[in-house]
Amino acid sequence: MPLGGHADGDVSVEEKRQKVKEMMQHAWENYKLYAWGKNELRPLSQRAHIGSIFGSQELGATIIDGLDTLYIMGLENEYKEGRDWIERKFSLDNVTADLSVFETNIRFIGGLLTMYAFTGDALYKDKAQHVADKLLPAFQTPTGIPYGLVNPKTGMSKNYGWASGASSILSEFGTLHLEFSYLSDITGNPLYKERVQTIRQILKDIEKPKGLYPNFLNPKTGKWGQLHMSLGALGDSFYEYLLKAWIQSGQTDEEARQMFDEAMVAIIDKMVRTSPNGLTYVSDLKFDRLEHKMDHLACFAGGLFALGANTRQNEHTEKFMNIGKGITNTCHESYIRTTTHLGPEAFRFSEAAEARALKSNEKYYILRPETVESYFVLWRLTHDQKYRDWGWDAVQALEQHCRTPHGYSGIKNVYQEVPQKDDVQQSFFLAETLKYLYLLFSDDSLIPLDEWVFNTEAHPLPVKGANIYYRQAASTSAAATNAS
Repeated sequence: MPLGGHADGDVSVEEKRQKVKEMMQHAWENYKLYAWGKNELRPLSQRAHIGSIFGSQELGATIIDGLDTLYIMGLENEYKEGRDWIERKFSLDNVTADLSVFETNIRFIGGLLTMYAFTGDALYKDKAQHVADKLLPAFQTPTGIPYGLVNPKTGMSKNYGWASGASSILSEFGTLHLEFSYLSDITGNPLYKERVQTIRQILKDIEKPKGLYPNFLNPKTGKWGQLHMSLGALGDSFYEYLLKAWIQSGQTDEEARQMFDEAMVAIIDKMVRTSPNGLTYVSDLKFDRLEHKMDHLACFAGGLFALGANTRQNEHTEKFMNIGKGITNTCHESYIRTTTHLGPEAFRFSEAAEARALKSNEKYYILRPETVESYFVLWRLTHDQKYRDWGWDAVQALEQHCRTPHGYSGIKNVYQEVPQKDDVQQSFFLAETLKYLYLLFSDDSLIPLDEWVFNTEAHPLPVKGANIYYRQAASTSAAATNAS
């Protein structure tokens, strides 16, 4: 196993990293004991979580989502258990549930593609292609904008009943590009890249109100649904994938970078605000009215703005970097203004409160990674010690409030001294939260940001031209040469 190693030279930092590794072992071992092959663990009940987004089907979501984290940490035995399960058991052939195209892509295809890049093991490429092929029927729409849900066995596809005007969701159909592009490059089959290029073209050509992208688009008419814009839920990762598609392409996908810069400038103008006490935050915009709240999901934007600034020097660089640092600081404030030092699901900015959740349904913490993700990115780009300090504070809070004898659980109220647990160990806790914390306390040589780009589930994909692990299929490079 080539990974593992890459310790920071400082002994105290390495102790912290080993602590995060032990947390991963605790999460994995208990999943293995009580929910092996199922999607997620209920650590208090010591059984599988069948209410997960992938339901009661035995898809091994925690295995496929967590495998690259095990590999990065050098946990060889656990890694081999996971690979063995994938080889023997993983298939969508008989799955009759409606699966989220977006979640299946970022967790399953993303995780499998990363393992293929890491190892060159054809098992992972074949399984990734198997999953992608099961998602393709969702793209059979008049516009090519995919539906949100697909039944892998029948191919029947539809959108969520609650989504505005039977629309598809921006953060879902806009968050397929990295995985489908890379899958085409390693299989030599251009189909996957063509599907996401169609989506790109529609979004490039469509009229954007005030330069912004609403969260809902009708896949039959190609028209926007209700005018709700967000860098949090429903919008978030679309913007992330514009920047990252450009990075992944070896900075040749100029169209993606231009769309990213234009969107960020519009978001800064229309949606980024500063609170009376100087906290930078991103509002939601609904029908021309700002809603002064920020989702925990939007806390990734600190790292996103900083990564945008770091990868290109232009008139936006300084502003992007300052906003990235500002948002990361605000998300840290949302953590330290709670009793538990874990951040709420959403927090508001008003005369009465800043960076605090006010509604009971916003006070929970479900082991989410976005804030520590930004700590990790900002640490890599600035080496400012505070980001490691903030990350360690989060580790200690997780240990105190989320660790149980049989795994990790989310909590229902971050403002209580002894919060009630929700009894779910999310697969993204292993895929993202623990991976970003481990990398925060590792040397920069482990998954360097100029060679790898993280998908929105923290699965690192190789950068074309800069990474020897890109593993492009022979036929695609020839086809691309002929096409140009």
